[in-house]
Amino acid sequence: MRILIVEDEVNLADALSQILKKNNYSVDVVHDGQAGLDNALCGIYDLLLLDIMLPEMDGITVLKKLREEGMATPVIMLTAKGEVDDKITGLDYGADDYVAKPFSTGELLARIRAALRRRGEVVPEDGLKFGDVELNTANLKLTCKGKELKLILKESELMELLIIRKTAVTSKEQIIEKLWGFDSDVEHNNVEVYISFLRKKLVFLQSAVKINTIRGVGYVLEATA
Repeated sequence: MRILIVEDEVNLADALSQILKKNNYSVDVVHDGQAGLDNALCGIYDLLLLDIMLPEMDGITVLKKLREEGMATPVIMLTAKGEVDDKITGLDYGADDYVAKPFSTGELLARIRAALRRRGEVVPEDGLKFGDVELNTANLKLTCKGKELKLILKESELMELLIIRKTAVTSKEQIIEKLWGFDSDVEHNNVEVYISFLRKKLVFLQSAVKINTIRGVGYVLEATA
């Protein structure tokens, strides 16, 4: 899952970024509303954490423009305690939730999971399942029929993306944008390497799940009998 933080308080933004990364989210950070809008419109994010009081463009305006463009990305507004009118306005313009500063890490993570569930993504706390395999994104372990393997972070993120998309084909461009960011200089062969790693680990686990290549399109999971 990739999250965009739009927050002009640099220390808070950095702290949020570290918290989310420790919980295996991919994170990008910008510090003004215009940059937040530009990044959000690229469509690679699963959720936005959006402050209300921002330079260049306030958070309410960013949210309004996103919804006008048809962007359905879940948005959690970050508000100062007591800003009731801003909360109401944000919700009216299509915010999914709000968190008042200061907030606890547990509350923020719970609200993120809830927002993603409402969007229709599968975000269980314990693991993601496809066929006979289960991925635990907390400890990066892939298990099948009692056997388990430890994945590296990028392998886990890639497997998570493929499981969430289920039978939808995922292109190399989508994988690069989700795992490394839209402005990354990562090339297609990097994706091929991680796909190869995951295939070998699925074989080692004797799983019936395969990663199929759809030539010229991308990759998709298949659970064979």
